[in-house]
Amino acid sequence: QVSELVQFLLVKDQKKIPIKRADMLKNVIREYKDAYSEIVNRAGRTLQEVFGLQLVEIDTKRHTYILINNLPRAEGNYLCRNKEKEKMGLLLVILSFIFMKGNSVKDSALWEFLNLLRVYPGKPHRVFGDVRKLVTEEFVRQKYLEITPIPLTDPPEFKYQWGPRAEKETSKKDVLNFVAKVRPFWGHLWV
Repeated sequence: QVSELVQFLLVKDQKKIPIKRADMLKNVIREYKDAYSEIVNRAGRTLQEVFGLQLVEIDTKRHTYILINNLPRAEGNYLCRNKEKEKMGLLLVILSFIFMKGNSVKDSALWEFLNLLRVYPGKPHRVFGDVRKLVTEEFVRQKYLEITPIPLTDPPEFKYQWGPRAEKETSKKDVLNFVAKVRPFWGHLWV
């Protein structure tokens, strides 16, 4: 069961979709649910020792987990994996902007900022595709970003904050280092 769970978690992590305890029970552990904790703990140790990944519970009410890379990050490789590098670069820019604006930004401010970078929510981007969908759906589903409605706004407005995966996979220090590197090029955008 442990090796089957490890495989299940690695496959789920490829899409960076949080993994629910219910899915682990239903798809892998099945009749061994009494040994759930032991199986998950052993799978966690295997992931750590073999792959350098840590199984982290990001929502204790819904029992939702993610895998985070525990290996030391090479300079400039924050949050990056293979083909996803460009998307993760955009994500790091967004996380940096949110951090620099006090850990929360209105959706209008975020889109205004991205427009200054020539990334438009209504136009397909040659690298990112549908940017609005990437930001509001994919990054949110992957738990990098959280979107919260702002009460009593008409038309409805939203605010963006770091999601639990971003909190676990990167740090404010990493973001400050990133901002320090790009500020000479985009200094006027961070004000």
